[in-house]
Amino acid sequence: MTRLMWFRTDLRVLDNPALMHSRRDDEEATLAIHFVTEAQWQQHDLGERRINLMKQAACNLQQSLDELGIPLLILKKDTFTEAKEALQHLIETYDISELNYNLEYEVNERHRDIELCQWSKDNAIQINKFHDQCIVPPGDLKTQNGDPYRVYSPFRKAWLRLKQDYINAPSSAPGQQDMHTISHDIRDHWADNSWSPEFTEDALWDPSEDTAHEQLKEFLDKDGLQYHEQRDLPELDATSRLSFYLALGVLSPRQCIYTAWQRNGCLLSGGENGLDSWINELVWREFYRHLIVAYPELCKHRAFRSDYENVPWRDNASDFERWCKGETGYPIVDAAMKQLVDQGWMHNRLRMVTAMFLTKHLLIDWHKGEKFFSQHLVDADLASNNGGWQWSASTGADGAPYFRIFNPVTQSERFDEQGHFIARYLPELNGLSPKARHFPDDKARKACGYPEAIVDHKAARQRALDTFKSMEN
Repeated sequence: MTRLMWFRTDLRVLDNPALMHSRRDDEEATLAIHFVTEAQWQQHDLGERRINLMKQAACNLQQSLDELGIPLLILKKDTFTEAKEALQHLIETYDISELNYNLEYEVNERHRDIELCQWSKDNAIQINKFHDQCIVPPGDLKTQNGDPYRVYSPFRKAWLRLKQDYINAPSSAPGQQDMHTISHDIRDHWADNSWSPEFTEDALWDPSEDTAHEQLKEFLDKDGLQYHEQRDLPELDATSRLSFYLALGVLSPRQCIYTAWQRNGCLLSGGENGLDSWINELVWREFYRHLIVAYPELCKHRAFRSDYENVPWRDNASDFERWCKGETGYPIVDAAMKQLVDQGWMHNRLRMVTAMFLTKHLLIDWHKGEKFFSQHLVDADLASNNGGWQWSASTGADGAPYFRIFNPVTQSERFDEQGHFIARYLPELNGLSPKARHFPDDKARKACGYPEAIVDHKAARQRALDTFKSMEN
């Protein structure tokens, strides 16, 4: 008899509840499987760089599991449906007693799992499911009326009240399995269906567990205590950049929160300001996951606020292209967009600035920006990406009110005071004074070859206000 561990967006050995359950004892052997569903991922707007890193992470996982005597099959299938069918065939082919996996919360993934659970009942296969993407499982937090939380602040208060029931130490790696328990030659039997481990090493991102834990430690040692003061300053690179590892599942949120909790005097709030602030960001991430479970229409890219479902967005391909290329004439916006394309990542403050610029200054549909971010971010994550875009567009849960419109020049002056971040990504502006970099005059633009501003801030702001106000009538 064999237990089957299905790896999904949890490509790690440490603190993996489904894997630990699979190896809870030596009574039965453990076999592992992972599907590379590249066509499906592309349909979900994941970009080439992110997919490449997922493949690399899967190969890293395979090596780690080999050291534990657990063979990992990596199979290539186009869709979730094909993966589910291959999984069923594997269960029928081998003497599989149970299937273990960690839950995914998006709609397509949940429908796949519902179908699989029905099949397992019909075929007397036990399935064990675990939460690993949230500390508090979605659905465990309700308002006094029994409804899901729609606003972050009360969600956070309720989350903190329940924390002691969920803040447990992360689990270690499972025990080693006898190499002869399951023949590793099983991979050869599936060679025709197996994915060839081909990927390009990424110079900027290493999707390994060791690197993830080193970065977590380095962040908490170096920048964690000053996080509340430095988190909005893109030139300092003082954020954790752990969202990448969380998105791939190379690192678990429990590992992050528990480590920060320990450093914070066993407090999740009321401790060091920097650590409190960083933990708060992790709870925001959890909030967005609870939302997509409670309101699955978010996975279908519907506006959370139905009254803003039909905003008369401008369909201007030229303006959208200039935004994508970082050629809007607003330096902080352009520098941020160039960082996104170059690194596959963007500073969180600038994600808000660029998103609000697209949706308010250019009055272009947030769906287009959400898709562009997803296709370029290495930490692309539907719940957080959708939540952030709808916050900026004022269409989401606890979103910014429509009349709150960031002035990109003011944001630049406040958070990149000397223009160092701008100069890093817009070298043509290096010769300007720090003050001039935030919004060069016409003469400086011509001299530098920097484009004219795509819109006037004051006029664009008024257009957005008028448009959103008309939705109230």
